[in-house]
Amino acid sequence: MAKRFNFDYYIREGVQSIVTHGFMSFAAVCMIVACLLIMGSFTLVAVNLDHMLGDLEAENEFLAYIDEGYSEEQARALQSRIEAVDNVASATFVTREEAMESFLEGREQNELLENLPAEVLRDRYRIHVSDIEQMSETVSKVEEVAGVGKVSAALEIAQGFVMVRNIATGIALVLIGILVVISLFIISNTIKLATFYRREEIAIMKMCGATNAFVRWPFVVEGMILGLSGALLAFFFQWGIYEGIGRMMVQSNGLGLVTIISYQSMAGTVLGVFCLTGLAIGVLGSLVAIRKFLQV
Repeated sequence: MAKRFNFDYYIREGVQSIVTHGFMSFAAVCMIVACLLIMGSFTLVAVNLDHMLGDLEAENEFLAYIDEGYSEEQARALQSRIEAVDNVASATFVTREEAMESFLEGREQNELLENLPAEVLRDRYRIHVSDIEQMSETVSKVEEVAGVGKVSAALEIAQGFVMVRNIATGIALVLIGILVVISLFIISNTIKLATFYRREEIAIMKMCGATNAFVRWPFVVEGMILGLSGALLAFFFQWGIYEGIGRMMVQSNGLGLVTIISYQSMAGTVLGVFCLTGLAIGVLGSLVAIRKFLQV
């Protein structure tokens, strides 16, 4: 007859072990909280940096100047052809007169400039791209559109945005990977110390015929409880730290223009990631710690 999976027993044993080894359990939770806070902080910095770069990318544009021989009606007729180019998100037509107003705006009054006719400028299109990484190819394709005389694009700035975003993402991924390994090492050794005090009890259980699963499950439950506890504490600590830094940035004169994503909008995702990571660290750490003591 199949044996019933007694989860209540495993929970009681796991909780009892946490209470019995209170200091070690506290140390394990603190380690999980510290590791999750470090990982969470780096990740949130990367997310906000990517968000800010995304805003800058959205503002980045290039100009397509229409041939001087084209009338305004002929220039407007090119919009559909320009927008049909791959990676072009939008194309806004700017007349000579609008271009002149924009040119004079903010400049000191000058009689020579004020009398400058709008005809010296060209009709043009302000073009936004969907993917800034493909901006160079998009500029080349727009140049090939009949009627486009010249294109002006700050490709160096666009490439700089892409490089900064890729570097930030790469550093964040590397740091998160390193911290996950460190977390697993710390939690496994912390639980291993708690398990060491029960090595004789485990040996007796094994000699009495207990299966590896029966011996292992209380430690797995213990790791799950410690992992979840650490995750919940880290979540609220991260919330307080994030909001505190956000208020400091708002009050700072130099950083007042920097916008950050509200923690509330990310709270569900952060909580889910913290809980899953805490569970994984706790369970894997427990399995690694108990493996040696099952070899009786």
